[in-house]
Amino acid sequence: MAHGHGHGHITAGDDDERLGKVYDQQVVARLFPYLRPHRLQLAWAAAAMLVATFAGVATPWLIGQAIDRFVAAKDVPGLTAISLVLLLTVVVGAGASYLHQVLLADMGQKVLYALRTGLFDHLQRLSLSYYDRHAVGRVMSRVQNDVQQLQEFVTTGIMTLGDFLGLVGVVVAVLLMDLQLALLIMTVIPVLLAVMTVWQRHARRAYTRVRTALALVNAALQENISGVRVVQSLRREEENLRRFDDTNRGHRDANLGSARVSSTLFPVVELLVAVATALVLVAGGMRVLQGALDVGTLVAFALYVQRFFDPIRNLTMQYSEFQRAMVAGERIFRLLDTRPDVVDARDALDLPLPHERKGAEVQFEDVRFSYAPEVEVLHGVSLTVRPGETVALVGPTGAGKTTIAALIARFYDATAGRVTVDGHDVRAVTRRSLARQMAMVLQEPFLFSASVRENIRYGRLDATDAEVEAAAKAVDVHDFVQRLDRGYDTPVGERGISLSTGQRQLLSFARALLADPRILILDEATASVDPGTEHAIQTALRTLLRGRTAVIIAHRLSTVRDVDRIVVLDQGRIVQEGRHAELLAQGGLYARLWNMAFAEAAAPVEEEESPAETYAVPGQTIEPLEPRSA
Repeated sequence: MAHGHGHGHITAGDDDERLGKVYDQQVVARLFPYLRPHRLQLAWAAAAMLVATFAGVATPWLIGQAIDRFVAAKDVPGLTAISLVLLLTVVVGAGASYLHQVLLADMGQKVLYALRTGLFDHLQRLSLSYYDRHAVGRVMSRVQNDVQQLQEFVTTGIMTLGDFLGLVGVVVAVLLMDLQLALLIMTVIPVLLAVMTVWQRHARRAYTRVRTALALVNAALQENISGVRVVQSLRREEENLRRFDDTNRGHRDANLGSARVSSTLFPVVELLVAVATALVLVAGGMRVLQGALDVGTLVAFALYVQRFFDPIRNLTMQYSEFQRAMVAGERIFRLLDTRPDVVDARDALDLPLPHERKGAEVQFEDVRFSYAPEVEVLHGVSLTVRPGETVALVGPTGAGKTTIAALIARFYDATAGRVTVDGHDVRAVTRRSLARQMAMVLQEPFLFSASVRENIRYGRLDATDAEVEAAAKAVDVHDFVQRLDRGYDTPVGERGISLSTGQRQLLSFARALLADPRILILDEATASVDPGTEHAIQTALRTLLRGRTAVIIAHRLSTVRDVDRIVVLDQGRIVQEGRHAELLAQGGLYARLWNMAFAEAAAPVEEEESPAETYAVPGQTIEPLEPRSA
């Protein structure tokens, strides 16, 4: 989470800003499957491009022919006929150019759609370990910016091919018309290439500065918007504005520098066009006066000079775009090639669902786990949770509580040992069937920007409206929902921002209850609510836990005093097990944690009537809220 203490430390990733090859065969080859469904459309676009290119090359030649053959001979019918041919050529060329661009734009959007859809599907299936290693902003950049960059390459790349063919056509035409004048035009090419080389070097640096500056602006915006509460609570608005102003000024200066570099190319090219045209007019004009060259040919050459430089200018402008597109494609396909760490085995079977939906048995058999090589988090954990039993996991931060819950849900696979549900190794059953018998309620409940009804139904899409409302009534949230403007159809906003923490938590209970899981994992589900909401949540928990196997991650020890069993973890090992009173009597880590939690309380820890709030397992009483443990 962003802390909002300014953003002077923000840096742009080198991988996001680097420029690669102009043409990468591997990236282009990987694009073919996305282009294959549109090959007929691509063929039509290529045909239209060829027609447009031919029309563009033919126009100056037709003008030259009209002057030499019909104007000089005062042949009005012939002049009329060739003028109509010229007009038809221009119209056909314009129509082909329009068709070419429309077809390419349509195909580019379809490729964009397919890539984004494929990436979204792939990202949903990647293991949590991938997201542990990659920032959300970078992942978003792959789906948004990189896909857009690649889509532009698909469309502009074929248009660039048209520029190249146009250039070849012009060169062939002038060589066939008059070799001497053609070679005269070519003398400007070395100067043009030298200008392009120098310009490209400066342009590459300028464009890279712009992208880096834009990345810094976006990072500053994201951090300060995400951390706006902290920003306002610490009155950092003025300081953050000053820092953002510096970043934004850097972005402005980078863009102005880029604009200056870009603007130099066109005047230089226009100057070279003028020089080449002047050379043609002087040399060709002298030959016309000598009777060695037709006037029409001279006019055609003057027109061809412009058509000769336009494709070169366009190709130069696309150079950096191609480099960025190749890097974007490399990153996209590298992401698509990333395989999930947790996948179904080839012979995986569905986890059997008993006729009686009672709680499941969960067992850890000498389980070891590492998030990273040589950093083991769990060291030989063995634990059995009986069907219908409520077990609390307690211990200091980093003891391994959340890791155990994650292994039950198979967000990760054990490094050694095995985790079983009803005797079935979770690696031997399909993840879908395991998830269907399990639900999690987190300390910070996550609601999606949809309606209340859609959020409750999220884990069971086939549930009827009556079943949704029955789940809401069971956790005592129905009356509150009915008071909303549109009842169950009321949008909850992004992350449920329009609701209080307690209301979001009750809706997450209704969602879990509707899913009807056999195994329930609770991550301190009452830690973030006020005392006024506590009673409603405890009542909802009593309904939710009934008859289910429950594993509770407890940060406040008072919340689990009356569970069936407390498992105490320390540095990835189970160090104590038992009920609350037994563990206090034993002393050890649990008693020390309890004493730390009640260090300021006047009553001794052994006193059973210490004020406490508890998870409402069946048959227990609701007790008042107490201070959170250290």
